[in-house]
Amino acid sequence: MPTPAAVAADATSHGQRVMDRFDLLGPLPAERTTTVLEASAGTGKTFALAGIVTRYVAEGVATLDQMLLITFGRAATQELRDRVRRQIVDAVAAFDDPGLAEDNQVVQHLLNGTAGELQDRRRRLRHALAAFDAATIATTHQFCQLVLRSLGVAGDTDAGVTLVESLDELTNEIVDDLYLRHFGRERDDPPLAYQDALRLAREVVNKPATELRPKDPPPDSRAAVCVSFAKDVLAELEIRKRRRRILGYDDLLSRLADALDADDAPAQVRMHQRWPIVLVDEFQDTDPVQWKVIDRAFTGRSTLILIGDPKQAIYAFRGGDIVTYLDAACDGWCAEDAQHELAQRRGLGSPVAGGAQRCRTRRSANHRPRRGCTPCRFPFGRRAVERPVPASHCAPGDAGPQRDSAVADR
Repeated sequence: MPTPAAVAADATSHGQRVMDRFDLLGPLPAERTTTVLEASAGTGKTFALAGIVTRYVAEGVATLDQMLLITFGRAATQELRDRVRRQIVDAVAAFDDPGLAEDNQVVQHLLNGTAGELQDRRRRLRHALAAFDAATIATTHQFCQLVLRSLGVAGDTDAGVTLVESLDELTNEIVDDLYLRHFGRERDDPPLAYQDALRLAREVVNKPATELRPKDPPPDSRAAVCVSFAKDVLAELEIRKRRRRILGYDDLLSRLADALDADDAPAQVRMHQRWPIVLVDEFQDTDPVQWKVIDRAFTGRSTLILIGDPKQAIYAFRGGDIVTYLDAACDGWCAEDAQHELAQRRGLGSPVAGGAQRCRTRRSANHRPRRGCTPCRFPFGRRAVERPVPASHCAPGDAGPQRDSAVADR
């Protein structure tokens, strides 16, 4: 197996840069930077996140209620909550009996210091445990709902609305009505079959980031019929949701994204003040709207740590979006003077083992990135970048080929 030095030398000779290894026991990410941690499944990403949170609290950088932890799915949220709490519990116990630290190097790291430092760390961790129920560990939708409620009228939402799990029943109802209106007189040979219309409607309703293509279809073509029908479905959906005072989970995301649209939006200021440190677990499952919310709210304002496995971002059936992941993870490599690589090479602590280290090609604003992958013994790649406010983004790539149904995937 090639040594790390050989990997770096080979990458440099091909105009690539090897991502820095992340040391869980090294300096914490710099204030107001974005750090991307990439690792394969089973290499300890959640352990690393819990360790980072414990260090932030113990070392007095932030209190638990100043940190926002986001993951995807209620089960994952509960697991993350349990893992973070367990790490803090173990650390508190180790201050009373150092032998309990065993092979937990994060806890061992916290036990190194003067008597005064150890006393302060123990006190901070005990306070965190006492107030642990107030910690914001949530799914993206739960986090959006919390923010929108706190914004009141600025969040364009009514406290009296009902949040529904699925909009499928309402979508079916709308398709029945609109299909009759559009094609009721063409029963023998309608330009769009009912099942195709229903499939199209569910696509645009359940995936808000879906793009309708072509944007200017030839008149009277099948694509024009599909685009027109899809737009009518979305318009009617908004009318009926407001009439029934209901919201879907994706509405929370889109409304918060709208509330964050302006650079001086009250939501941006309030969210940064509320959560100066934000950690996103399972980041590969982020879709474009979710990333828009996170990016607009926290990039360049809060310390943002994104943890994920890029290889899993290809699984669209479970919510992965490879284009969104690449855009977010590579954004800091745009060739601009205001952005600098801050990370230094470090060894990796032993709590995490196995995996692969990523290589990246630095890109300019009009250059599409090429990604290479070189086997290595170090599972975490770390990149921290400073970004101006508002963050400057690279031009998005092509969203995909046009389809006859006039719908392109996210």
